[in-house]
Order: sequence, then structure tokens, then C-alpha cells
Amino acid sequence: MPKLKKLTLMSLLSTGLGSVALLPGTVMADDSFYDALTGGKVSFSARLRYESVEQDNALKDADAVTLRTTLGYKTGDFHGFGAFLELEDVSDLGGDYEEYPQTAVKKYSVIADPNGTEVNQAYLSYNGYGTEVKLGRQELTYRDAPFHRFIGNVLWRQNHQSFDAVSLSNSSIKDLKLSYAYINKVNTIFGDDLTAGLIDDGVIDMDSHLFNVQYSGWSVGKLEAYSYLLDYEDAADNNANSTATYGLRLSGAKPVNENLSAVYTAEYATQDEYADGKMDPQDYYLLELGGKYQGWLAKLSYEVQEGDGTFSFKTPLGTNHAFQGWADVFLTTPNQGLKDTYFTVVGNVAGAKLIAVYHDFETDKDSLDAGNEFDVMLQKTFMQHYTLGISYADYNADKEFGGADTDKFWLYGQLKF
Repeated sequence: MPKLKKLTLMSLLSTGLGSVALLPGTVMADDSFYDALTGGKVSFSARLRYESVEQDNALKDADAVTLRTTLGYKTGDFHGFGAFLELEDVSDLGGDYEEYPQTAVKKYSVIADPNGTEVNQAYLSYNGYGTEVKLGRQELTYRDAPFHRFIGNVLWRQNHQSFDAVSLSNSSIKDLKLSYAYINKVNTIFGDDLTAGLIDDGVIDMDSHLFNVQYSGWSVGKLEAYSYLLDYEDAADNNANSTATYGLRLSGAKPVNENLSAVYTAEYATQDEYADGKMDPQDYYLLELGGKYQGWLAKLSYEVQEGDGTFSFKTPLGTNHAFQGWADVFLTTPNQGLKDTYFTVVGNVAGAKLIAVYHDFETDKDSLDAGNEFDVMLQKTFMQHYTLGISYADYNADKEFGGADTDKFWLYGQLKF
């Protein structure tokens, strides 16, 4: 697909919505069209969260009370066509913290939930013949939340990540799902209302292509193949993040007896420079083995992002908070790469979901001790629409690698319908 310059995907969408508004009254009065336009579904969510950060460095401890609210409307179906609009607001209700990783003078630790109001999603859609097409601003993912390793919406942060894109998926063949997306812009968690000159714009121009194929008809497990070709048009991001990633994943579960099931995952990907990017090839490995017993899951995982000291395997569009520890020390892979051996337990305690994870980190190059981390979360959803949660992350650095001990704490409540 050729690069879109002056005519962006969002301007195309605006033109389309404007055309609908100018339709003659006789057309608007048509029952099926009018019913689809007015008989849709309203969605609303509000997430109030307290977050605190303590780091063993020169930065002051940070704390923040923020509120994320969304209001959306999805039209009904009109011969397979529809539309969706979602507005998002993040408000700072109190606290002392830095909103962005890079500032002119940083006093406090970072809590990356900047104030702002924006259009989070706005797209036209078509569903028919086993195919779904979306044009406009949308959240893109290819795996169940929150494990969006390569492409995600960063749903943990208050401002979600979305994409100005054309996306399509086809499920007309049994057990096979084919997906493709062309991305024109990335609307990052930092939004577009940034202080000029302090950090890169939170809206990133791209000319990127995503391919994803999933097959669930094999008794051994679900197969996934993917190719993510990321072309960053901004010179500051181009060299580091313009990459081509090709990967293959197998995940599944097998009953051992009526109470116990084995779960397993094996994944491999390779990454190299793409477009004007600059890097030497680096690989990615993930091996997981565990079991489910009477509602509890326990698994051991080993994940490697290679690095040679200059370049490393990176996932700049992923929901990286879900990986390498919730303290977010390794949101970006170190140039030495990273090996992460971690043990996860998931279960139910008094009707609440419990997740506990222990990480042991080591660099890929030189095998330096990069510290360890313990994460725990307890979350309960009741009456379908209400969620309360508490979460804690404790990262212990090692002098061999450097870094700072980091403690993070969250207390949150959400209403969603």
C-alpha cells in the first residue's frame, strides 16, 4: 500500500462520516438505515486508580490519583456496515509525579498517565462473508488480553494505545483466521498534547504492515504465524524501531486426568532491520510448561530477547507491562538483551482472582545478573459491571547490571457497561 501523506486514514474517515450527515432526509428516514444509526449501543467506563512509585535513586517518590473515563457508541448493523466512536479522558486528581519518561528536569519518578482528552477509537466497519474490515482509529490486538506481546493497546495505562489503520480479518475457513493491518499512525499512551521539545510526539507516523495467521484445528494446540513490518517515518524513531519480525507460536493444553491438565507454549521469532532501520539480527524464544488443577494454574516460563550490546530484540508496539515484571524496569529491552525465568500462579481466593509472579532476570550478553522481581495482584469483579483491585510490584536490582530497586503499588476500582 502506498504511503498516505496529506490524506490520512483519519481524514478519510471524517469525510465518510461527513457524507453520512449530508444525506437527504428521505434517505435518513429509511427505516433500516435509521434504525441502525439510532438503535446502537452506548458504552461507558470509569477507572479510578491510585499509584505510588518508590525507587532507590535520586528521584523523589511519586504518587498519583487518576481517573480514566470513556464514552462510546456503536451503531447497529446496516447491510453489514457499522461505525464506532469512543472518547477517552484521563484526569489528574492529585499527587506528585512525572507524566513522561523524558523531561527537561525530572524531580519525581514516572507514572505514565498524562492528562488529556482524545478520540480513542473512531472507525467504519464491515462484517460479511466471514470477513471483518475496519477503517479508522482502532485498538489492534491478536491475542487475548493482557498478553499482547507484539501488538497491543497497553490497557494497563489510563490512556490506551490505538492505531490509525485499515485492518481486516477473515474466518471463512474453519479453524483458520487470517488478519492483516496497514498502520498509518500510532496514538501512544502519551497522547498528542505534549510539552514541545521535552519528548517525542506521542503520535507517531508509520508506514507499517501486520500479518497474522492463526489455526486452531490441530489437536496438539493452536498455531500462530506472524510478520510485523514496522516502518517509522520519524527520523528519531526510525533507526531504533524500524524492524521486520517473523515468528511462529504453538500453545495448547492437554488433559492428564479429570482434574489435571498440562499447558504448554513454544514460540520463536527473529527480528532484523527494515526500511531505514539499523540493527543486526536478533532472536526471541519463549518456552512455557505448567498445569491446571481445580481452577488453579501454575507454570514455569523462560523468555529470551537476544542482544549483542549494541542491538536487541524489541517490541515497541506491545503491551509490555504484562511482560518482564510489572515494575516496568524492562519496558524496553536492554542492549545486552534479557533472559527472564519466571514462575506464575493464578487462582481464586474468596471469589477474587489472584495472580502471583516471580521473575529472575539475566542479560543475554555476558549473562549479568539483572535482578529479580515479585508481583502480586488480587482483583474481584462483582455484579458484572464493577471491579476492585490491588496490585504490588517489588523489583530488586543487582549491582552487576545496575539499575534501582523499585516498588510500585496500585489500588483501583472500575465501572464498565
